[in-house]
Amino acid sequence: MISKKNTSSTFIRLANSILLSMVGTPILYYGDEIGMGDNIWLEDRDGVRTPMQWDASPNSGFSTAPSDRLDKPVIQDEVYGYPRVNVEAQLANPDSLLNWTRSMLRLRRQFPAFGEGTLQFLSPENHSVLAYLRTGENETLLVVNNLSSQEQSVSLSLPGRPALYDIIGERPLQPQIEENGSLHLAGYEYRWFKFL
Repeated sequence: MISKKNTSSTFIRLANSILLSMVGTPILYYGDEIGMGDNIWLEDRDGVRTPMQWDASPNSGFSTAPSDRLDKPVIQDEVYGYPRVNVEAQLANPDSLLNWTRSMLRLRRQFPAFGEGTLQFLSPENHSVLAYLRTGENETLLVVNNLSSQEQSVSLSLPGRPALYDIIGERPLQPQIEENGSLHLAGYEYRWFKFL
């Protein structure tokens, strides 16, 4: 069984895969890169205006002022609070959401089609899978996202049946695809491919 924290991190990675591979400039609000969450108990939009969680020290390393003097309180939630979710801890963990986000942003910058290319949605029979092409001047990219928490298989009709290279996993696709063209995706899995 996947813990609540692991499930949310997996889902956040999927959501950010979609955000980073769509048309336009992606915007991450501070705290999104560590999965900080919001304080839903605060009024109006104040829930997203809490102090950044820099470390596990008092006031999450945001301020040395007494906690009652902060404009908004730090998040103290058991799962998303600053003692567990903070920049310092995630920098030390190579598998953290922060390090994943940094890696995906570097990867996105390597492929101009993500920033400037056209978008063409594919229509697989499996409606749990969101798939689309991003095409730039000199490259075509395929993005496949499993929107389900369950494993899914999908067959995609691609123009010219191209050879594909997994740019996240840095490997050719062929070993992971069946003879009938089906691609298997774990729950909330996302894949980015380049046409070779």
